[in-house]
Amino acid sequence: MPDSRRPTVGVVILTQGTRPDDLARGIRSVQAQDAVDLDIVVVGNGWQPTGLPDGVRALGLAENLGIPAGRNRGAAVVSGEYIFFLDDDASIPDAGFLTACIDLVTQQPDIGLVQPRLDDPTGITPPLRWVPRIRKGDPRHPSNVFSCLEAAVFLPRSVFDATGGWADEFFYAHEGIELAWRVWDQGKRVWYAGDLEANHPVVQPTRHADYYRLNARNRVWLARRNLPVVLVPIYVATWTGIQLLRWWRNPAVLKAWFAGWREGWRVYPGERRPMKWRTVVRMARAGRPPVI
Repeated sequence: MPDSRRPTVGVVILTQGTRPDDLARGIRSVQAQDAVDLDIVVVGNGWQPTGLPDGVRALGLAENLGIPAGRNRGAAVVSGEYIFFLDDDASIPDAGFLTACIDLVTQQPDIGLVQPRLDDPTGITPPLRWVPRIRKGDPRHPSNVFSCLEAAVFLPRSVFDATGGWADEFFYAHEGIELAWRVWDQGKRVWYAGDLEANHPVVQPTRHADYYRLNARNRVWLARRNLPVVLVPIYVATWTGIQLLRWWRNPAVLKAWFAGWREGWRVYPGERRPMKWRTVVRMARAGRPPVI
């Protein structure tokens, strides 16, 4: 029976059922967490989860709705004061991880989202992109950040609900930026907890067939959905310039990227919730105005 004196955490683990060993490892790592009561659901994106351990529910989706929409479906059926999202190839090596996250947001209530440091469990050196800040520095150094890697993300449930959830429309790529921006827009901070660890294998994001197209489309949609009108073209222009510098020697990549760029302007991106100008100022003072 749940202990009313212990914090409650809803846990959403998203999977397509293609990594059963990794999924089992991730579930075990969550169930091993100390001093919390858990409500765990495994969301099968286009798959009905089976063979789950006691205390873990299954939510099968008839089709693959995409990563953010799958997480949202899971969030809708779990309860708790806090919510934790974990990818099926990620795990938590420390049984005190969730209580450490709870301590962070309790002692510093202006923290609205916690992302841990990601390490490859086999010892492969993690890529710098796993440290979600411009000046990477020591991956173990905590700091404010303005995006998050979605593989392991912890929030107070009230903060997550106020964001409107993950961006269903994105399907894949950059939903962690929007979630972080919307946390900042609540007057909260997004915290990279470099002193807390989650495990995740080093994989290339380009393994996804639509990586370049969705990367570009969702950059445009980020701006159209979340920025004051005057900042929309500045943000898009900045990232267009960055991609040109990165890929000018690879015309095939640029062709796919600009196909997504055009789609981002042409297709309706979903609900627009522009951030407040005071949020823009807070983010700029904290180190990264939302134009890059």
